[in-house]
Amino acid sequence: MAQLMAGKRGLVLGVANDHSLAWGIAQVLAAHGAEMAFTYQGEGFGRRVRPLAEQLGAGIILPADVQDGASLDALFERIEAEWGSLDFLVHAIAYSDKAELDGRFVDTTRDNFLKSLDISCYSLVELTRRAAPLMTNGGSVVTLSYIGAQRVTPNYNVMGIAKAALESAVRYLANDLGPVGIRVNAVSPGPMRTLAGAAIAGARKVYKVTEQNAPLRANASLEAVGGAALYLLSDLSASTTGETLFVDGGFHILGMAQPENL
Repeated sequence: MAQLMAGKRGLVLGVANDHSLAWGIAQVLAAHGAEMAFTYQGEGFGRRVRPLAEQLGAGIILPADVQDGASLDALFERIEAEWGSLDFLVHAIAYSDKAELDGRFVDTTRDNFLKSLDISCYSLVELTRRAAPLMTNGGSVVTLSYIGAQRVTPNYNVMGIAKAALESAVRYLANDLGPVGIRVNAVSPGPMRTLAGAAIAGARKVYKVTEQNAPLRANASLEAVGGAALYLLSDLSASTTGETLFVDGGFHILGMAQPENL
């Protein structure tokens, strides 16, 4: 198979362990020849991320906190010093207090609402703004969303609003950066067995129901998510920007459950 990412360098944020969507994406990109830099937040995650990143030959593995401008300055200064330019950015970062991913959305606190929107949505804007000047030959940015951005999903609560804002930010960023050849898109997988997904109350039931009712009768794999990201980050998607690409076995097209599950 062609090395679709040969000669391309990119930054991947959001790997937490070997079940992370960001890790699934990174593995596919590496198999197609990409060189990547990775970040982690805190030494606890650092101990997990470094060995994974080293498996893919990463030479840049740095701490980064999207709420700390100084850490982002250091990150992009290092990338510019070592690489001089950047071809792609993978944004796989989201946050909400686990206690608020249960019960009613109306009970969301102001503090958690603001922090969730800051980390889950505004971080894409800030990272893209910093990455864009390094994308001197154009580039591609991919973030991760979920159907809860467009439809009410049990216990997703404030994350649904954050992902809706994220998908809107994708469209505005795509319009801003299109003239300089930078594409911005989102991948929207179905429920996944990840560290982030496990924080949502009732996640196992949602995973099972989606699998039983999706047209393909299967939830997405890490490889499938990675393949979708590969398309959006490679030159194959040269005319695709501002899109949210669903990778959920077709679940998002349904109006109700399959007849046998009604």
